[in-house]
Amino acid sequence: MTPPSGAALRLPAPAKLNLFLHVVGRRADGYHLLQSAFRLIDLCDWITLVPRADGEIRLAQDIPGVPAAENLVVRAAYALQAAAGVRRGATLAIEKRIPLGGGLGGGSSDAATALVGLNRLWGAGLPAAELARLAVGLGADVPFFVFGRNAFAEGIGERLTPLVLDPAWYVVLAPPTGVSTAAVFAAPELTRDAKPIKITAFFKGFGRNDLEPVVCARYAAVAEHLAWLRGFGDARMSGAGSSVFAEFGSEAEARAVVARIPEGMRGWAVRGLDRNPLFERR
Repeated sequence: MTPPSGAALRLPAPAKLNLFLHVVGRRADGYHLLQSAFRLIDLCDWITLVPRADGEIRLAQDIPGVPAAENLVVRAAYALQAAAGVRRGATLAIEKRIPLGGGLGGGSSDAATALVGLNRLWGAGLPAAELARLAVGLGADVPFFVFGRNAFAEGIGERLTPLVLDPAWYVVLAPPTGVSTAAVFAAPELTRDAKPIKITAFFKGFGRNDLEPVVCARYAAVAEHLAWLRGFGDARMSGAGSSVFAEFGSEAEARAVVARIPEGMRGWAVRGLDRNPLFERR
């Protein structure tokens, strides 16, 4: 659905968790081959898109630590403009709630929301398959957020199969440090030979995060947060970190753990989603 001419759109960009993450190989171009289970959660950034008639793409405000030229939302806007031959522009405002460098996919989700939202705002009419193609060029996690559902991911993250997951709540902790994804994947001690599985082999509590030992050895704060959360269950790191999480069966259980978070730690109780809320706001 295209909004009325001149109307702005304010859209959610949800975070994700990697319920497991196995590194199963490496391509000749250096990209790592992965298998993972992606779970959407209700911790969201918010993206406001305001149309411009002059064709320019502008950020309403800078994101600290992210140069405008490297901002995935800006890159997504230019990619869509070029692919659709659109002459209109937009001012993009990003309300950040997902921690930067936390392995929760915030930047990728922001880019996906910009792609889908601007496709509506500009009336570009690109089909889902074309948006997915553009998403691959922006980053490994962007296709998942355009896909819009929980998924079993393979390849570099672009091969996605819908995954039905039970309702769940999670406690997510955000250590006060960002993690360099590139440095983690380049680490010589990283295990890259996990045995591939089929989606039918996945079950609750399956697997591990192959990046976790590398990150914990290099970032003491991540190891400390993980150790604390493991006092309440099977805690894991999401993506390349730094955020860590544990699953709980009810909101009450999750909030009880959040109430015990020590001073100096930051965390939330979040609900697992089945669908990206971006596609429910038409």
